[in-house]
Amino acid sequence: MTNNNEKTRYSDAELQEFKGIILEKIRVAKEELSSLTQSLNNSNANGTDDTAGTYKTLEDGSATLEKEQTNQLAARQKKFIDNLDAALVRIENKTYGVCRETGKLIQKERLKAVPHTTLSIEAKNKQY
Repeated sequence: MTNNNEKTRYSDAELQEFKGIILEKIRVAKEELSSLTQSLNNSNANGTDDTAGTYKTLEDGSATLEKEQTNQLAARQKKFIDNLDAALVRIENKTYGVCRETGKLIQKERLKAVPHTTLSIEAKNKQY
């Protein structure tokens, strides 16, 4: 017998609260992505043309590594934004906050910390 007090989904008011949190995270993430993209688009204008070849080679290697890391950060940020967008769709569908493994509500504290999660702590722990 199931407990009638056990909620199967978050209320519309709670969903709107989560939506606000997610929209703010998307705003910040897009700003960071824009900054990363801008950093990638800026050419290396450090004026190394007149330095010795050895130093230029070292600097080129360093610049390449930095650009690779920035690319990885940008890709991670883009994926984060996509996951947050998917969470907004779940809010519209009123399925937000329901664990895709257990079917139970994900704790509010977890959703506030990781608003794009689709797994409860219980389900996440089973993965390990």
